[in-house]
Amino acid sequence: MSAGVSFDAVVRERRDAADGVVVLDLERATGTLPHWSPGAHIDVILPDGLERQYSLCGSPTERGTWRIGVLREREGSVWLHENARVGATLRVRGPANHFLFAPTAGRSYVFVAGGIGITPIVPMVEAAEAAGATWTLLYVGRSRSTMAFVDELEARYGERVEMFAADEGRRLDLTERLGTPVARAVVYACGPARLLEALDATMAGWPRGSLHVERFEAKVLGPPVWSEPFEVDLMMSGLTVTVPPERSILDVVEENGIVVPSSCRVGTCGTCEVAVVDGEIEHRDSVLSPEEQDANRTMMPCVSRAACERITLEL
Repeated sequence: MSAGVSFDAVVRERRDAADGVVVLDLERATGTLPHWSPGAHIDVILPDGLERQYSLCGSPTERGTWRIGVLREREGSVWLHENARVGATLRVRGPANHFLFAPTAGRSYVFVAGGIGITPIVPMVEAAEAAGATWTLLYVGRSRSTMAFVDELEARYGERVEMFAADEGRRLDLTERLGTPVARAVVYACGPARLLEALDATMAGWPRGSLHVERFEAKVLGPPVWSEPFEVDLMMSGLTVTVPPERSILDVVEENGIVVPSSCRVGTCGTCEVAVVDGEIEHRDSVLSPEEQDANRTMMPCVSRAACERITLEL
């Protein structure tokens, strides 16, 4: 979960990393930055209260700096492109990590990045290299000019970085590269929904747990399995609330005066994660892995729902 306390960070450096992508190096205004691990992200809280999540794409060994890459695409990122100049102060919170990468002896790794999805992958590649692991990076983009960090990645790691720029006629054939399971190989991927959906389908025959993804867009799901109202016991608050089919658990809980940190409200950031005490959950988020969803220990109340008449949450 995201650390609940926000604080001020100052933009120490700023540079253009690709067409439409700016890289910001942040340092804490007072004190030290929390430690982080590859796959982590932070929340940036804009002056109007809008929050956006950005993957940390620097090195965890640089303890005094957080680095983020911002693609200019929505209102939050546009504000950062126009206002986050050197010396500017940003309100931030974190780090949080639902895409943790920790190299394991005897494993090999394939990293798949699409566009700005390269940001969480950069520190993973560094960690894999430092651990002496066998790895390959498959990096997909519209053109080299839009692909952040591509030149430095190729210069540092050589042929282990394979670049697929559409305008150069290079297309990544997922079936050819990942259609057949590879013993003790694990794939980490981040990018647009179409790429991740294709990857998920391509790797359907791989052992469970072979694919780890981080999504920027919520998964498209059908109607919930439990279409009737359900009750939620809030263990710590001593309340029981009723959630109708057309509303989220998060909305109803907040309406009853319970404060739950939240940001995206579409199941992609993990900020609102809460512990499940009892009951069957229909997990509709895009954060937890299939194994974590099966374990049923936590849920995202912004999108996930009860799959039964009554559940209990640690709220």
